[in-house]
Amino acid sequence: QVQLIESGGGLVQAGGSLRLSCAASGRTSVTFTMGWFRQVPGKEREVVARIRWSGGTIYYADSVKGRFTISKDNAKLTVDLQMNSLKPEDTAVYYCAATITNDYDYRFWGQGTQVTVSS
Repeated sequence: QVQLIESGGGLVQAGGSLRLSCAASGRTSVTFTMGWFRQVPGKEREVVARIRWSGGTIYYADSVKGRFTISKDNAKLTVDLQMNSLKPEDTAVYYCAATITNDYDYRFWGQGTQVTVSS
């Protein structure tokens, strides 16, 4: 099993910044890609960004390109999401997740952290 714990959410004004962190533990050697997702009540969960542990291939959703940056620390087993120029529409619960074989089939999930952007 792999455990994922997110931290860093909170309340920020539009235009501000927040940094989310995801700490992985357990059988992390089986994980392939780490992703950040977000979900608003009544809507489907959407991928925000993802990064591979090996090689560091990165993907961003169009809605966050140029504003969010995903990064990893293979030694500390952490994946961070730096969020700048935040907008009210970025308000959501943000989840960290991990795959074991590809970029898309997420097997392990964190508990989520709330990000609220006020206008």
